[in-house]
Amino acid sequence: MDTGLTGKRALVLGASKGLGFGIAQGLAEEGVRVAIASRTMDGSKAAAEKIGHDVLPFICDTGKTDQVDTLVKDVMAALGGLDILVLNSGGPPPGKAQGVSSDQWRNSFEAMFVNLVRIADAFLPGMVEQKYGRIISVISSGVIQPIPNLAISNAVRPALVGWGKTLASEVAASGVTVNAIAPGRISTDRLKQLDAANAERTGRSVDEVAKAARAGIPAGRYGEIEEFAAAAVFLASQKASFMTGSILRVDGGQITAT
Repeated sequence: MDTGLTGKRALVLGASKGLGFGIAQGLAEEGVRVAIASRTMDGSKAAAEKIGHDVLPFICDTGKTDQVDTLVKDVMAALGGLDILVLNSGGPPPGKAQGVSSDQWRNSFEAMFVNLVRIADAFLPGMVEQKYGRIISVISSGVIQPIPNLAISNAVRPALVGWGKTLASEVAASGVTVNAIAPGRISTDRLKQLDAANAERTGRSVDEVAKAARAGIPAGRYGEIEEFAAAAVFLASQKASFMTGSILRVDGGQITAT
């Protein structure tokens, strides 16, 4: 399939590893000029070198507004604007809904919502003017079916979905689409962390936790990063121009809620 992405410009957040890395790599392989950002410049540089294709590394902790503003300025200077923006923030620590401090709620909301919207708002005028844009939010299946022991993620990520659906209707006539991708259990370092936390919480081994999790997935396995990235590449492509305001699930059939 010709994605029509050659020469497009993209920024992928949280791209030093995991899902963000996979998306950045998938876009670069389609001929996209990709800028990536992560919490450390060393992480971004290592990822850029691994991907190749002249990927540009930047530093940005989405919990720090000054770094967010610097990222916008630097990417604008390097690429002159964007065609594709992938909003991918790090996940909060696992835990219950009870006992979360007010500071933790505020910090998570800033990092996982407010500053992502801030970045999108900076690049949106250029997308609207050029009559082409793709905004893709990496969310969580927890926005559809809450995940035990991930209370902060379950509470905050739906805000990004509500914002995206509202924005989608505002900019659709300008050729800009706004979609989200909800990963199920994809084989990443983050998933290993969550399995380990669940093992500690329940007194089981990590292998037992992973086996039980796979048993709840109709596909019978964890997904691969490349499988998730392929969905993002499609949403970024010209072929997906009539898809907007949607949540695309990549979960092996795990999520049963509507």
